[in-house]
Amino acid sequence: MRIATMFTTAAFVALFSVSAMAQTATTPSTTTTTTPSATTSAPSTTNTMKPKAMKPAQTAVSKACSAQADAKGLHGKARAKFRSDCKKNGGKA
Repeated sequence: MRIATMFTTAAFVALFSVSAMAQTATTPSTTTTTTPSATTSAPSTTNTMKPKAMKPAQTAVSKACSAQADAKGLHGKARAKFRSDCKKNGGKA
């Protein structure tokens, strides 16, 4: 009985020590990055990774096509095809 208790205790200790190690905070990296020199023309990619917003005209066309599809009661593949054709025609069905 004593051996079974030791194995059970060891299993619990191992289980909790692994989960405790997984939750520890990592330290920030101490490496330094070099800034691009003023003579290079390559843009920095760190600030240019923003998602591009749709143009207002594209948004208006998309909304108009959706409204037309709603008015016709289209759903599923028929709606997707209608909206695709509508947007290609600039919002006119």
